[in-house]
Order: sequence, then C-alpha cells, then structure tokens
Amino acid sequence: MKAVVADPLGGPENLKYMDQPTPQPGAGEVLVKIEAIGVNFIDVYFRNGTYKAPETPVKLGSEGAGTVAAAGPDVDLPVGQRVAYAMARGSYAEYALVPRKLLVDLPNNVSFEDAAAVMLQGMTAHYLTRSTFPLKSGQTCLVHAAAGGAGLLIVQLAKIAGATVIGTVSTEEKAQLAREHGADHMILYTQPDFVAEVKRLTGDRGVDVVYDSVGSTTFHKSLDCLRPRGMLVSFGQSSGVVGQFDPLVLSQKGSLFLTRPSLANYVSDPAELRQRASDLFTWLADGRLRLRVHKTYKLADAAQAHRDLEGRKTTGKLLLTP
Repeated sequence: MKAVVADPLGGPENLKYMDQPTPQPGAGEVLVKIEAIGVNFIDVYFRNGTYKAPETPVKLGSEGAGTVAAAGPDVDLPVGQRVAYAMARGSYAEYALVPRKLLVDLPNNVSFEDAAAVMLQGMTAHYLTRSTFPLKSGQTCLVHAAAGGAGLLIVQLAKIAGATVIGTVSTEEKAQLAREHGADHMILYTQPDFVAEVKRLTGDRGVDVVYDSVGSTTFHKSLDCLRPRGMLVSFGQSSGVVGQFDPLVLSQKGSLFLTRPSLANYVSDPAELRQRASDLFTWLADGRLRLRVHKTYKLADAAQAHRDLEGRKTTGKLLLTP
C-alpha cells in the first residue's frame, strides 16, 4: 500500500510518499480501507517532533473514514461496514489499522469526506463546549482562530448551546466566514489590542471562557479577557509553545481556571465516544452543523497540505484522498 511518513523529522519536505506492507489486524483491531483523511495540526506536531512517536519513520494522520477491509478474530464488524475514527495514527495511507474501540459506525447519510472532516476537530469542539467548559445560554466565549477547521466547529457548537461568541481572526475574509457560521462579534488581530475589544464587547466584565488553540502569541492576553473565576482552555499551540507559567498569576487575575485538555481523555470510554459522534452526525444531518472543506489534496501531495496549514492560508478543513 501507499503511505506518507515523516523521515526524518522536520519540515514538510521530509514527508515521503512510499510503499509499505499492508498491515493485518490482530486481536481488537480493524483494517480500514481509507476513503478520506483529515489533516490536523497534531500531524504537524508529530512531523516536526514536538510530539514524540515511538516508531521510525513516523506515521502520520489521526483521523479517517472508510470501510472495514478485515477484522481481528474477536471483532464483530463485517467487511464493508462504513466507519470513521480519530486518535489512531497512521491514516495517511491507503489502509490503516485501527483499534475497534476507536471506531464508530458511519451513517449512510454522512459522506466519507464529511466524516473525515468532523471526527477529530468536531469531537474536540464537542468536548470543549459540552464537557471541559459546558456552555449554556447567557454565557459568552472567546474563540481564537475562529475561521480555522476547529474554530468554525467551536463557533457552531457554542451557538447550538445558546452562547454568545466572540472570535478572533487575521483577515476580514476570515471574519466574514466566522460570522456566516454564527459568530456574534469578530476581532481582527491587526486591529488594536483584542483584550480591550473583548472588554468593550462585554461591558468590561470579560468572557466566561476562552478557547485557545494558538498558544504563545495569545495565551497571556487571553487571561486578561476572562471574568473573575473564568476559564482559559488551552488546547493547541499553532504559534508556538507557551513556556513556563507561574500559577500565582491565576490568583492575581481573578482566581482564574486554566486547563490543557486532550481529546484522548474525553473519548476513552467507547460509550462517550459514540455519544459525541452521534451528536455530530445528527447535527450534520439536520443542518445545524455545517462543514467547510477548504481543499482536498491527493495523499501524495500531503507536504503541500502541511505548508498551506502552517502558512495560515486555509479556512476550514483540509482533506487527503488516497
């Protein structure tokens, strides 16, 4: 089979499109014939070594959709069953081995492309807005990178929950896109300090929660956007790592809460995983959740997808197809 791996670690130029043996499923495993692959910033982190992988060359891709090609002896899924998954590396390939506990059945009214576009970032948006800080009507959130793949989904799930959404983006084009997906107020990074604008929009109160996937360039100012006892949810670092941080600052700024969550801890229970996926598929089917796929690339062109993602040239989701 064809696959894309990082060898050696480093920039997009180190991605190699190569032949590899087609794996065979063992106990608790399923071989999935991949039809669509989601591209995410976590792939960049594994490619450049920010996140450590045990194998060399490093397998990439944590999200995909396709059909069951073969199943382990203790797995009850039939060949041909439509499935989707996230949190199993190796989806940058024609076939991928996936633990049965990470697979969800894919309804016929959800395409492979939509499933690959929504699994990782959609479930991230779900746990952030439904579990980490369960948004409800009357609350206000600040969403950084609101026009990105995860950002647009967080905006929509926050609106489904009845919250007011303030978003930050780099261009007016991205601001308009976020508005079209439900954002109530948009702030451009190129405009005056976003902290002052957040305070103005909230009557100097601050927001209840900040969802921050940007990291280094937004982290400290995000704390200043919060109301007393508000929460900063730092779930990414696209601009770089935050670095050392003194917890005493949280007290000084109003007894704030800070969390650095991971999707893995919010889908470790298969029942919880299925419930999150079921909500997403239902909202897709009834039109409450809209997906924006920025571009679909051939698997062999994964390096260009990474360049575009890191260059902030994209709005919405990037996909690969074998």
